[in-house]
Amino acid sequence: MPATRIGARFTKNQAAGKKTLITFITCGDPDLETSLMLMRKLVDAGVDIIELGVPFSDPMADGPVIQKASERALAHHVSVGDVLALVRQFRQQDSDTPVVLMGYLNPIEHKGYEGFADEAVAAGVDGVLTVDMSLEESANYREVMNGAGLDTVFLVAPTSGADRSQKIATASSGFVYYVAVKGVTGGARADFVEVAEKVGTLQKQSTTPVAVGFGISNPQDAAQIAEFADAVVVGSAIIKQIEEQPGAAGIEAATELVRQIRQAMDE
Repeated sequence: MPATRIGARFTKNQAAGKKTLITFITCGDPDLETSLMLMRKLVDAGVDIIELGVPFSDPMADGPVIQKASERALAHHVSVGDVLALVRQFRQQDSDTPVVLMGYLNPIEHKGYEGFADEAVAAGVDGVLTVDMSLEESANYREVMNGAGLDTVFLVAPTSGADRSQKIATASSGFVYYVAVKGVTGGARADFVEVAEKVGTLQKQSTTPVAVGFGISNPQDAAQIAEFADAVVVGSAIIKQIEEQPGAAGIEAATELVRQIRQAMDE
């Protein structure tokens, strides 16, 4: 498939000797207006790629922070259509920053692969990370998404063996997401020595950039991960700021945290 904004951003950052910063927020938490404002502020703070969470009633891979974010969004009846409309709004001012939709298979199947892919591309989405799409069942999904111009990102778990990890990395486009901790998002601090070893193996097995997420909550952790990974993903720590400080204060706190993370990664 042709290069997407995701591939272009990794290529640009690698040429500049810079690591890629990816941030996750839940679309519609606490409302769509805040999500749009936060997306724009995150880019200003140095974010390279935005993962936009599609609210879902049973987010099995997510810890309490992101679960509550989904609940707040669903309380306002935020749908896949609303998520795509938000991306269209974002694209009115930003045609460069890659956007990846992260969520679960049910809403995609409800629309149908082709219908979802066409609408996502038309809105300005660059990739999809569908948490509960297994590699073994993904051939048609990948064919449709890639054919429409969407990258398909897959998760590699710390419990995945070398052979399976290689297959997942090969099936991924844009980047492959290595889960740093056993469990859910926002979990315990990762064992960086073990993570570095696993990431190093993945980088030898595939040319797909490796992003590391789950359990990365502060500038120090992000800087350590950036020493060996191609990208760092931060999510729960950002959403926590929005939860604890509603309104403009939460947006500013989240943005400041990201500024500090970007600075630590660059140093």
